[in-house]
Amino acid sequence: MKVRHFVRLKLRLTANGLRAQSWRVVVFVLGVVFAVFGAVLGYAAFSLPGLVEEQRAAEIALPLGGALLVLSWLFLPLLFFGVDESLDPARFALLPLRRPVLIRGLLVASLIGVPALGTFAATLGMVHTAARLGGPAAALTELAGVTAGLLLCSAISRAVTSAFATALRSRRARDLATLLLAALAALIGPLQLAALGGAQYADWDRVGAVADVVAWTPLGAPYSMGVDVAAGRAWAVPVKAVLVTASIGLLLWWWSATVERAMLGAADGARPRQRSASRRGPVAELLPRWLPATRFGALTAREVRYWWREMRRRASLITFLVVGVFLPVFVTVTSESRSAPTGTLAFVGALAAVTLANQFGFEGSAYAANVVAGVPGRVELASRAAGFSAYAGPSLLAITLVVGAVTGRPAEVPALLGMLVAAYGVGLAIVLPMSVRAAYALPDTTNPFAMSSGGGMVKGLLSLAALFGAALATAPLHLGSAMLGDAWLWLGLPVGVAYGAAAFVIGLRLAGPMLDRRMPELLATVSAAQ
Repeated sequence: MKVRHFVRLKLRLTANGLRAQSWRVVVFVLGVVFAVFGAVLGYAAFSLPGLVEEQRAAEIALPLGGALLVLSWLFLPLLFFGVDESLDPARFALLPLRRPVLIRGLLVASLIGVPALGTFAATLGMVHTAARLGGPAAALTELAGVTAGLLLCSAISRAVTSAFATALRSRRARDLATLLLAALAALIGPLQLAALGGAQYADWDRVGAVADVVAWTPLGAPYSMGVDVAAGRAWAVPVKAVLVTASIGLLLWWWSATVERAMLGAADGARPRQRSASRRGPVAELLPRWLPATRFGALTAREVRYWWREMRRRASLITFLVVGVFLPVFVTVTSESRSAPTGTLAFVGALAAVTLANQFGFEGSAYAANVVAGVPGRVELASRAAGFSAYAGPSLLAITLVVGAVTGRPAEVPALLGMLVAAYGVGLAIVLPMSVRAAYALPDTTNPFAMSSGGGMVKGLLSLAALFGAALATAPLHLGSAMLGDAWLWLGLPVGVAYGAAAFVIGLRLAGPMLDRRMPELLATVSAAQ
């Protein structure tokens, strides 16, 4: 089986997916529009040093910009968009394919997509800069460099997500692996904010020194080779080429080592856990004592277990926890505005609710059990929100206490908690109808970050819509806190809780009947073949 067969298969699956449902066509077009917009901005930014003919500016901008691209390919799939696995490695398990052939085919197929083409088009601005500064030789060298950089981006994204997915299947390793990788992914936002905040006070000599170091790392080396030719350092090109080639080779070797276990569904060291005998019945064992023995209690208990044991939910939950702690603390420390904690916590509260934007997609065809049982829509949605809130609630309280301690204003903790709860309730009110109307199927794979073709764009759009809607809906509370002054310290908690509860009830009343009417359609959507 040759590489071109993987490419044809990827194109055929993408075309079939676009023909299957009309919403996929809309999402694909939106993805193309955003990619074109990003490519134009990237091309303009990377070609600017060449237009002004500043050699030193190019030596700083190109390696740092290239390193940011590589890190974006590494972390953004974990945070927002997932990894397109139209070609799921597990589907090739029964075919007589050698691992090198499979890896080459999957790698080339991953480059046939909107993100890869958009990235390549944006980096062509680097080729323009190299041509302006060093002529055709520098341009050809830079073109080879950005091509190698695109291969590096795809290889690092696939290798890390595949390895992380394998680690999540191991009970001994997934706790630490999930937490560490989610923490690294969550640091992207704070690091970008720090870069923007420090740009106006930057010591460009030090920035240049950092860029010189990054240019000799695998992150920046492929994007600085054309600039080296323009500066008369042609001897550096073969050295960096060897560095980049070795890095891609190591990543592909790492990916090949984990993809076989992903195909077989193996988990190293996974042993059945011995449970002590209990005198309680099986139903009582599944239902915690703090939940009522009703349909709502049973569904809530199921959700509590699923959120901690199912890989996709677990990864989403831990990622939110890390982002929720790092982001408000960082903004609070670096901002001089007294209202900064309030606005940031409102964003975090809405971000918690966004986790439920595709809550039915996590189950897929398993949702058929609830459809057959005739679970009322309001009970279904309320139990799902309650199961997630069992983890989100304590984390929101902990985030508020941490922010209060960092700011040195513990008296404001109740008001901040009220704003956080209000934003969470408003976010749920917006997300619950979205989860019924805009659900999408997830691929049947062991990779918790895998997305079907177009699914990543849907996930990003739903998140942005929910965050924007929650920001608008909580604006009256921000206005009230500014007008009431110190009185808000006492009124913030009860008003925020009442506001969030009222918003949640309204959203539940809207989404419940909607779910009752759309159960068969929703089941067909989330269980669609990928």
